[in-house]
Formats: sequence, C-alpha cells, structure tokens
Amino acid sequence: MKAKEEQIKQVFKDLSESDKPKPHLLKNCIFAFIVGGIICVIAQGIMNFLEYLKFSTEDIASITPMVMVFLGALLTGIGIYDKIATFGGAGTVVPITGFANAIVSPAIEFKKEGYVFGVAAKMFTIAGPVLVYGISASVIVGIIYYFIGG
Repeated sequence: MKAKEEQIKQVFKDLSESDKPKPHLLKNCIFAFIVGGIICVIAQGIMNFLEYLKFSTEDIASITPMVMVFLGALLTGIGIYDKIATFGGAGTVVPITGFANAIVSPAIEFKKEGYVFGVAAKMFTIAGPVLVYGISASVIVGIIYYFIGG
C-alpha cells in the first residue's frame, strides 16, 4: 500500500513539474534592469531638483529617500506599484520604493480587520525583520567604528 502511495506521489510530482511554466530569465532580467533604472533616474531627478533649489547636500540626502518612500507608498496604495512590479519584478524590490511597498501592502491587505489589529499589527510583518536586522547591524558597525577610532 505504501509503495502505491509513493508511486502516486511521484506521478503527481512529475506531472506538476512538466506543467510548471518556465521563467524567461533573460527577459525578466532586462525588465528588472529597466524598471529599477527608471526608479533610480526618478530619484536622481529629485536630487537634481533639490540641488537646483539650493538645498544643502545633507538635506538632499535626507529628503530624497523620504520622497521616494512616499511615492512608493502612494503608488502601492492606489494599486499602481503592483502593476509595475508585475512587469519589472526584482527591479521594484531593490530600490527604497520596494521597502515602502513591503510596509504598505500588508497594511492595506489587513485594513478590513481594523486600524489597530489590522493595519497597525500587520504593517511590519514583512519589513519588521529587515528593520530589526538593519538597525542591529548599524549599531554593531557603529560600535566597531567607535572603538577603531575612524
């Protein structure tokens, strides 16, 4: 009886493998490169505009990521970022706008559960580990930098 079950599992596995769509790796890489590049060009345009407005270099370095996170969150909220991600794949994940998308998407998905137990509780389900490890790593690097005396 066990041999029959194993045989059925193997047949199912073979069948599912044969019907699985094959990814178009080169096309996906090109689309990711283009979309990621466009996102970076937009960020560079914001930086150039802020420089034109005579903001300091320090202010430009602070304002640009804020604007990009806002744009990523806004586009996620109105449903456009998901369409861009369908086309651009990993090109939308790598820039900081992907971080905004990772925070806003679960919040929108669980909005029906209320603002406290839905939006607030689920907002950091994906981005939470990134924040924890990012902050922890920056603290460790800061301590090392302090003791090395750089």
